[in-house]
Amino acid sequence: MRLQKYLAACGLSSRRGAQELIEQGLVTINGAVVLEKGIQVEDGDEVRVRGEVVRPEASKHVVMYYKPVGEVTTVSDPQGRPTVLDKFQDFPVRLYPVGRLDYDSEGLLLLTNDGDLTMRLTHPRYEVKKSYIARVSNQLGEEALRSLRAGVLLEGRKTAPARVRVLRRDPFSTDILIAIHEGRNRQIRRMVAAVGHEVVRLKRVSYGNLSLGDLQRGEWRELSEEEVASI
Repeated sequence: MRLQKYLAACGLSSRRGAQELIEQGLVTINGAVVLEKGIQVEDGDEVRVRGEVVRPEASKHVVMYYKPVGEVTTVSDPQGRPTVLDKFQDFPVRLYPVGRLDYDSEGLLLLTNDGDLTMRLTHPRYEVKKSYIARVSNQLGEEALRSLRAGVLLEGRKTAPARVRVLRRDPFSTDILIAIHEGRNRQIRRMVAAVGHEVVRLKRVSYGNLSLGDLQRGEWRELSEEEVASI
C-alpha cells in the first residue's frame, strides 16, 4: 500500500495531508525517515509519525460537534488555547477535524479517523456545500450581495459563486445565509471584507446534507452509516 494511503487509513489526515507529513520529515518506516513520494508499505513494516507507531484503524467513526467560539480546530495549539479535541481524549479512536472552523466562529464541525472521507469532504473537486449564518456590520447593499454571489478576488484568485440570502436587516447589521463549497482560510470573513463589511458573528449551520439539529454548543454525537453515506 502506498504510504500516503496507509497514513490516511490510520486516520491521521487526508492523503494530501499525509504528503505534507512526509515532506516535513515526520514519517519513518523501520526507523528510516521517508521524504520521497511513492514509497510502499509492506506487511511487517513499522511506520511511525512523530515517533509514534501508527496502524490502520479497524473501524471508522464520524462525529458531528457543535464547536463553540474559543476553540481551535487543530490537534494542538502553541498558544495553549483549547482545541476541539479536548473533549475527545477518551474517545476509542483518535479523531481529527475535517477542515477548519476558525477560533472566532462556531457551529457544525465534523471529526473522523477516516482519512479518505476527509479528502472527499474537503477537496474542492467534490464541491461539498457548507452553509453559514453570518452577522455582517451595517446594511449589506444589493451591489455587495451581487459581488458575493458572483465571486470576489482573494489574493488574486476569484472565489466560486456563493449562494447568499438576506435573513434580516437593521440600520447597524445584516444577517445573511451564505453557502460555499470551497474551504480557503477564513474565507467567509475575507469575502465579506472584500465587499467593504465585517463579519461580527459566524456560525456554520450545515455541511453537505447534515445540519446541527438539536445539538447545543459543546455537544456532539456520532453519525450513523446512513448519515455518512448522505454526505
